[in-house]
Amino acid sequence: MPHTLVVGYDPEGIPGADGPALRALLDAELARFATYGVTAGMVLVEYDERAEPTLARALASRAWDVVVIGGGLRKAEPLLPLFEAAVNLVRRHAPQAAIAFNTSGGDSVEAALRHLPDVTARGESAR
Repeated sequence: MPHTLVVGYDPEGIPGADGPALRALLDAELARFATYGVTAGMVLVEYDERAEPTLARALASRAWDVVVIGGGLRKAEPLLPLFEAAVNLVRRHAPQAAIAFNTSGGDSVEAALRHLPDVTARGESAR
């Protein structure tokens, strides 16, 4: 069974955002991985001194096949150093993992499946 880690920015830390609603969306997306037989985990961080150690622990917690880095870390220019750190932490702590990028919190499954062709084929034949 493949393992995917979704890395994102904690919606509770986004000023003016509806954190609980965004978190519900992320949780629903995480649950959707199971329909493809993929085990998924999620780590959400804020841009502070805890971000890198938190990411490193999550990445080292198991052998990941794919790490999906969310747009919350990539799209805001002030977070560029955090995005760079996340990519380098994946290279260091999960070098076997493919790195994928979603376009929103609702397509992390599709981002991961681009790097799991056997899963995609199983999922399509099961429909």
